[in-house]
This record gives sequence, structure tokens and C-alpha cells, in this order.
Amino acid sequence: MREDRRIKRPVVAIMKENKEEDSLIKALDMLPMNEIIRGGDRVVITPNWVKDKPPSTGVVVGPNTLQRLIRYVKNFNPARIIIATGSGGDPTPTVMSSVGYDKVINEEKVEFIDLNYGPYINLELGHKYIRETKINDLINNMDVLISFTQLKHHEEATMSAGIKNVTLSWPPSEIHGFPKKKLGIHEDLHGFILSMTQRIPIDLTIVSADKAMIGTGPSDGKVVNSQGLILAGTDPVAVDTIAARLLGFLPQGISYLYQAYKSGIGEARPENMELKGVLLEEAERFFTSSAYNAELVLDKGKIKDIHGN
Repeated sequence: MREDRRIKRPVVAIMKENKEEDSLIKALDMLPMNEIIRGGDRVVITPNWVKDKPPSTGVVVGPNTLQRLIRYVKNFNPARIIIATGSGGDPTPTVMSSVGYDKVINEEKVEFIDLNYGPYINLELGHKYIRETKINDLINNMDVLISFTQLKHHEEATMSAGIKNVTLSWPPSEIHGFPKKKLGIHEDLHGFILSMTQRIPIDLTIVSADKAMIGTGPSDGKVVNSQGLILAGTDPVAVDTIAARLLGFLPQGISYLYQAYKSGIGEARPENMELKGVLLEEAERFFTSSAYNAELVLDKGKIKDIHGN
């Protein structure tokens, strides 16, 4: 099992083009991709397919952008590209066929694994309610893990972004039930997310705000059309920290994110990150104008300290 992500330094790219997929490619081009993906790698992409709703709702990722991501990864000559996720709201194959992901997978001739089922290994977590969980044995058969998701408010996790996407997609519904609440994940959701984050390193985190969600997320909130805005980076804590600022949160506003930082998993201080592309203040201005019809800029004039003013 992999012990850590490929690149330790926190590089985060923010990009905004007219099309989400164009923003993605430009953001990825700013990252040390040759260090993240090497020839012969087994690359796993975990997209957010949480529920059978169209991408226009901000609930799931766009199939066109997923296809562009797959084609981009192919440039690095991996041995395998595997789309692997486990929906918590509806059966994964239902989401896949309804939204059109199956067409992308067939056209690109990549593999697909439904993480809601085995074959399994036991993953020790040490979480106070869930000491261990069964998890697809793909976890022992990959070199690179990519999280691709939408930015959302979340009614329990506060925010759903790159980290939560992986930590809630991988636990199997066959074991935890639909919507993965049967064995206690949601008795301490933030603690569970942290425990999973400590065991599953994410090498590349992509968070799209092109169709984001505010209010009553993760699936019934208000969609935000912040056209083309996307974040990508080498450090999942750093990427999610920047994504959180679009929603108005400093790291401690999202318990699992702050604890991941305190545990040494990643960086939560923007001054220690290598930020590229669109300025953070500009991104905050654009997102909040799209979401609230008002410029509500957290980092106006300068980047705030991790604990605010």
C-alpha cells in the first residue's frame, strides 16, 4: 500500500477559461505532472458520481471534462487508467449510464471499477467508531490516485471537495449501506474523513467550481455557475484549503481539513504554498459574485493568516 503521495511540495493552480475542460488542462500544465505520473504507472481517477443528477446541478462532475482528463493522463503513457468510484446516493452503474460516463469510458477504452463492491482487503483506520473497514483491493494495485470533484457546501462535512470525495467514495456501500451510514461513518464524519485521509494518499486533487453548490449541499443546494473556475494541485490539504476560501472558510472552519493539516498530511497556510494562475483574491471575487451577486472577498488586499485577522 502506498504510504504517501508522489509530490510533497504544495503546488496549487487556479484557472478560469470559458470552458471547464480548457481550465483543467491549463491548470494541470502548471503542475509538475511529469513527477506525478510516470510511464507504466497504474493511474486511478476517482470522480464524484454521488447521485443520479446531471452535471448542470453541481452534484456530479462533467463527463466532457472527465474525458479531457483521461486524454491528458494518456500523454504520460501509463500502463493502466482506471475510473474507480462508489456512489453513496444511487447505484454507481445507474449514475454512470444516466449521466453518460459509460460512453466516455468506452470511447477512451479505460477500465472501470465500482468501489461499492469487492474483492476486498481490510483497511485499519483506528477511528473511534470504525476501527477498520473493508475496501476494494485496488488500493494495493495503483501508483497514482487522482480526485476529481465539484466544490460544495455539505450539511455535515461543511465542505465537500477533493479529500471528502475520495474518503467517502472508497468505503463500499455493500458494507456501509446506501447512503453509507449503516456502520457509523456519520457518527463522527469529520473524524472518519481524517482517518481515511491518513491511509489513502491523493497525488493529484482537482476541484471544479464551474458548477458548484451552496446552501443545502451536497445534492439539494443552489447551483453556482462560476464559469470555468477550477483548482488543481499536488497537495489535497492545500487544494481544499484554497477551495474552502471560495466558500468563506478558513481551515479551522472545516474540522477534518484543519486536523489533516495539524497531522502533517498537507499544508493549510497559503503563504507556504506555490500558488499559480489566477490570483486567489480574483478567484474569490468571481466565485462570490456568481454565488451571491456580491463580492465577498476573504483575502482582500492580502492573504489572511490561518486564524484570520
